[in-house]
Amino acid sequence: MELIIIILVNIIDRFSKIWALKTLKDNNDVVIIKNIFSLSYLENRGAAWGIFQGKTNFLLVITIFVIIGIIYFIFKYKPKNKLIRISLSFIIGGAIGNMYDRLVNKYVVDFIYFHYKDVYSFPTFNVADMSVVVGTILLALCLLKDDNNGIL
Repeated sequence: MELIIIILVNIIDRFSKIWALKTLKDNNDVVIIKNIFSLSYLENRGAAWGIFQGKTNFLLVITIFVIIGIIYFIFKYKPKNKLIRISLSFIIGGAIGNMYDRLVNKYVVDFIYFHYKDVYSFPTFNVADMSVVVGTILLALCLLKDDNNGIL
């Protein structure tokens, strides 16, 4: 199940980024909900919220360490809680998706854009980012709910 999640996240992420590149790059945004939600091509040479701009190699190294750390944790402790394994799979899948972009393009393709008119703009993101966030939220909920029984 966990390997399927990692593979599916990467397939959906890859195809959505290819679509964004072919459809949105050098074109107008695709407005889904006026003044709230649109698809807008962006090449992110940093990390979340644009931090570490131009630090591609640093971000690659950090990502590799995170992926290795999670895999090590899974193999060493063999978590019994299925939701924890699923959450870690979402995190790994998203990390691999953005790592691929950094290795191949030297930037990450982002295209999902939420905003409120010109008043508020949430940083543009992609499917891999969503996967990492969903995995992190699931993991946090598991850790808050569980008193460490079933984790190790």
